Amino acid sequence: MHEIILALNAGSSSIKFQAFAIAGDGLERRVSGLLEGIGNAARLVIRDGAGRILRDDHLSTAAAPSVEAAETVVGDWLLGDEAMQLIGGRIAAIGHRVVHGGADFSTAAKIDDEVLARITALTHLAPLHQPKNLAPILAWRQRRPELPQIACFDTAFHRGHSALADRFAIPDELYREGVRRYGFHGISYEYVSEKLGEIAPAIAKGRVIIAHLGNGCSLCAVKDGRSVDSTMSFTALDGIPMGTRPGAIDPGIVLYLMREKAMDAAAIEKFLYHQCGLKGLSGISNDVRVLEASAEPQARLALDHFVYRIAKEIGALAAVLGGIDALVFTAGIGENGTDLRARIVAASNWLGLHLDPAANAARQTDLSAAATGPRVLMVPTDEELMIARHTRRILSLT
Repeated sequence: MHEIILALNAGSSSIKFQAFAIAGDGLERRVSGLLEGIGNAARLVIRDGAGRILRDDHLSTAAAPSVEAAETVVGDWLLGDEAMQLIGGRIAAIGHRVVHGGADFSTAAKIDDEVLARITALTHLAPLHQPKNLAPILAWRQRRPELPQIACFDTAFHRGHSALADRFAIPDELYREGVRRYGFHGISYEYVSEKLGEIAPAIAKGRVIIAHLGNGCSLCAVKDGRSVDSTMSFTALDGIPMGTRPGAIDPGIVLYLMREKAMDAAAIEKFLYHQCGLKGLSGISNDVRVLEASAEPQARLALDHFVYRIAKEIGALAAVLGGIDALVFTAGIGENGTDLRARIVAASNWLGLHLDPAANAARQTDLSAAATGPRVLMVPTDEELMIARHTRRILSLT
């Protein structure tokens, strides 16, 4: 009977999960699932290891009103007879995505009382995500207290940044308190960097900009497989525009909202995390597919702004790297947004990046138009596999 690693990735409105069997030197995917639309029209989709849909259930709002309630739905299924037959093994450990690891966690860590307390203490740095990441950790501690659990931090991949890249131009005492640039989406960037080492080893050793474009978006400058800089910083609000977050804005706007709109910290937090970005600009939706299908001028404005800001930050990261050998798209929009990929590359032609329309339409790995020069690639991310790899390494599971 195989030993099984569960990888859980709880977000603000979804829970992704996968079960991997330890098979020799590798990990064999046995089952994957997604419970999305938490708090609204929740939907649970479960696939087998080959990607075939086994279940596609629409849940009532009452069944999954919160991530905590949704975790119960996922946990009950994973321990049920159907899941046990599909998994075909004994659950040996659980790995979790944790958005914020602060300045101390530069790698994944086994969760004990001390580590749990340190993760919890970082909640104020990621108020939208950290409580959601903690929910399944706490639930499985009660459900199966004997199972080892591993925290895999989105910030860890970026902990090798230089002090120049990590600092804001603020007094040093605040830096020592932890007010610094952390960077996020690190599990995704680490996976894509490792995958590049397999499919394009020469590129992986060079200067690469990875564009993680989903509901949350950021760019990362990677050199020889290591993060050099990233557009996200102290929180997951900074950088390029996202589905409902603004990306970088003048901090004076926060002062304006306080003084002129009488908004307190809670109201500003809600505004910045939920009412800005593509949703705020368009006034329609945070979903790129909805905006692309809309004839409304504000929808076009939102997408134009999205492309403009991404191209601008690609230029900035290229300057940090001293040039660029490849631009790599990943995550939901990066992997599926054919038109947006084309527009972003067109805005970055000055860097020598050129897209092959046929390769782009076919969603090939290499989207480059030219045989030489900087490459344009599309590499699907797999955060759950990366979580499982870290879990196996930390626990030395064989």
